[in-house]
Amino acid sequence: MKHLVPFALAALLAGGAEAAATYRNPVIPGFHPDPSICRVGKDYYLATSSFEYFPGVPIFHSRDLVHWRQIGHALTRTSQLQLAGQRASRGIYAPTLRCEGGRFYLITTNIDNGGNFYVTTGDPAGEWSDPVWLKEAKAWMDPSLFFDDDGKVYFTRHGGGEKGGIYQSQIDLQTGRLAEEPRPIWPGTGGVWPEGPHLYKVSGMYYLTVAEGGTSYDHAITMARSKSPWGPFEADPRNPVQTHRDKPDLPLQATGHGDLVQTDEGKWWMVMLGVRPQGRHHHLGRETLLAPVAWKDGWLEVNNGKPLALEMSGAGLPPAHPWSAAPVRTDFTEARLGLEWTYLRAPIPHLLSLTERPGMLRLKGSADTLDDVAAPAFVARRQQHLNMRAAALLDFTPRADGQTAGLVLRQNENNHYQLRIAGTPQRHVELVTRVKGKSRTVATSQVPAGPVELSIRAWPDRYEFAYRAQGSSLRTLGAAPTAALSSESAGGFTGVFVGMTASGKGDMPPSDFDWFDYEPLGD
Repeated sequence: MKHLVPFALAALLAGGAEAAATYRNPVIPGFHPDPSICRVGKDYYLATSSFEYFPGVPIFHSRDLVHWRQIGHALTRTSQLQLAGQRASRGIYAPTLRCEGGRFYLITTNIDNGGNFYVTTGDPAGEWSDPVWLKEAKAWMDPSLFFDDDGKVYFTRHGGGEKGGIYQSQIDLQTGRLAEEPRPIWPGTGGVWPEGPHLYKVSGMYYLTVAEGGTSYDHAITMARSKSPWGPFEADPRNPVQTHRDKPDLPLQATGHGDLVQTDEGKWWMVMLGVRPQGRHHHLGRETLLAPVAWKDGWLEVNNGKPLALEMSGAGLPPAHPWSAAPVRTDFTEARLGLEWTYLRAPIPHLLSLTERPGMLRLKGSADTLDDVAAPAFVARRQQHLNMRAAALLDFTPRADGQTAGLVLRQNENNHYQLRIAGTPQRHVELVTRVKGKSRTVATSQVPAGPVELSIRAWPDRYEFAYRAQGSSLRTLGAAPTAALSSESAGGFTGVFVGMTASGKGDMPPSDFDWFDYEPLGD
């Protein structure tokens, strides 16, 4: 398989001869939950869930399991991904990524529009097929695929809801036809929401990993084994094999929903999700963690039975292979936006242009706003660092009341912060917070004609908002807590996105963004 992304200069100079002494969790920070992984030779590929965001299911590539670079999305066309009318934290749920016989298979769930389906490709950085939908009496979530060594393929998923279990059927991947309606194979160990199943075969035994306890602070990974893919399954006597649920002081919480991979050198590793709460609130979303695993006495041991840490030993990793760092500034001179940028529910070619004013991103606001379950003029990327700076230079002059454009920190329809330009005939910059469905203007300041720099500085506990008119220094306008945009306060399964937006009725003028900065400032 050809290399999908260029080697980093650092890796070339180092020759990639040695594994890193340590690595840091999360290996993919920010809202990247439900990771699923597979390997082709020395290359590793990983997919995460994406919920209401478009394109769907980001795809990552690594050579060392620690340094990941996004190479594409599995769902890039409306023929693959219909999200209209799906509110925040609906849409695309946990995927499973598998590579078999030179082909990649991605199976997932569109929770409110069709249920379970899979797409395929020969190149995970390229285009994926249109969906093959699985016809089931009731389409439950968290589908997985297992390719047995006898050529049979098994479709495994959650079923039954909070008190349900794991269900399975054989599947024909040429047609998508199930051999039978999926039937229960293991109820789990008694934890709520037994989900996220993956089936593996190791040393002639079939192993089933499951997420239990709900995808929050009681999250856990449990395991069972059998001589048959149909069971009966024997539970690991040490279950759960991984959890932080009884360790509230650890910096990583809600660990679970794991997937296994064996390196080219024969070592085993697990990717899983986890959160970094600030106090008892996490706002970046569920992130991708990495842990070493080993087989002992016929069972799996995660990280030598110890909790996962922010700093982990790199023993057993493949040779280090970092990628070059992403640039801080996006100057909108390329023909298309980078892979980090996303929209809400649909592509918005009618609301966005990179050519009408060359060198700028033009947003054409519509009557749809971030308060609506819609596809507004919104272009954003994940906030991936607790400490960061985001900024943009905006040229926008409203023509009527209610016409606004600026920066946004979005958690969902009812919880977001905007630093934006508004007002006519006198323009002003305003900080508007929306918390639990109630919007409030926190601060305003008049600004003269011309472009205005808008800036957000993030700390673990708060955001500070500032602006700079032409010829002046940066001025702080106000602040707001990160906790209000956390899942604990706002609900849901996603994390904060930071980006640009515009909205307004009537003769809405264009909003032209000259550049956008995203600068990590160390976590």
